[in-house]
Amino acid sequence: MRKLLIVGSTGSIGTQALDVVSRSDSLEVVGLAARSNAELVCRQAEAFGVDRIALADEHAAARASERWTQGQVLSGAEGLVSLITDSDCDLVLNALVGSAGLGPTVAALGEGIDLALANKESLVVGGDLVMALAEATGAQILPVDSEHSALFQLLAGESPGTVEKLVLTASGGPFRGRTDLSQISPEDALAHPTWDMGGKISIDSATLMNKGLEVIEAHHLFGVPYERIDVVVHPQSIVHSMICLNDGAAVAHLGYPDMRVPISFALHHPDRADVPVAPLDLAALGSLDFEEPDADTFACLGLAREAGIAGGTAPCVLNAANEVAVHAFLSGRLPFTAIAEVIERALDATAAAPVGHFAELYRADSEARELARGLVEGVHAK
Repeated sequence: MRKLLIVGSTGSIGTQALDVVSRSDSLEVVGLAARSNAELVCRQAEAFGVDRIALADEHAAARASERWTQGQVLSGAEGLVSLITDSDCDLVLNALVGSAGLGPTVAALGEGIDLALANKESLVVGGDLVMALAEATGAQILPVDSEHSALFQLLAGESPGTVEKLVLTASGGPFRGRTDLSQISPEDALAHPTWDMGGKISIDSATLMNKGLEVIEAHHLFGVPYERIDVVVHPQSIVHSMICLNDGAAVAHLGYPDMRVPISFALHHPDRADVPVAPLDLAALGSLDFEEPDADTFACLGLAREAGIAGGTAPCVLNAANEVAVHAFLSGRLPFTAIAEVIERALDATAAAPVGHFAELYRADSEARELARGLVEGVHAK
């Protein structure tokens, strides 16, 4: 029986992970953590017999303590980390969204606990340090993003030196083919055509920033240089990723878009478990389409690649500015087209610095957020 701790249990990935657990005889949930949804995390704890939970928001933790008396409620970011370090778990699923996921990633890997990683920002913000930590402790990182799960599986059977290129597919988001994005509302941007995701990730998909972050993630996970990582738009989201080999062959991972598939693979690895997803019917699909991403209209993709190549604190600044800009857009304080503008200006105003310690990343993140908030206010005041 594998003992699982889920960080971010109330979000899209977390709730789907619990669906996977409910169908498994080999997984036991021993801890749950969330940011602020006290009511839902308490219900989840009751349903899965969990006796330790954590909420990053201290007010939410207080509400949970009043409602849920069957076990221990930990509070704040330190409580969330303590839930990991003091638990008897074999695997941590980090399903938080944003740079807030870096702390749990470091806590799990620092304890030598295997990590099922859905929080791509951990590698975007601190990729070099995170991968070094995993190597030092022997903990394994199992990617949960559908594209990286696909690459993880495709690369497993290949010998060193045989892989020429990684190809990440992108749905293109809800605005694929459009060039005028000046009147986009949050409701428009949240309507993803193929995937059911949380708000922040849906906006990142609409700007193609999500794919840019995934390029950085792939670079760190698989040790492949940026010039050998491509992105292709594939609106059906059937091909999740592809590798190009030295003999001219290409190998792809296909399946209907359902996040329970990569979640289940990570939680059960190296085994596979049944997932209630229909087998792929190529005849019914009829055709699969592919096209180049529109780098001019969707500038975030290029900004992410440039930040990744620059290295150091640049990806941290990129991510912080993006989180601030996306929040401002969702709250009606920033036009959709200004998201990329805020990110670009934040990067231009901040010199990329080398990183030797996680504390330097937290400082760079804080400074970039303050800068980005000022840029948002400047756009909003126009």
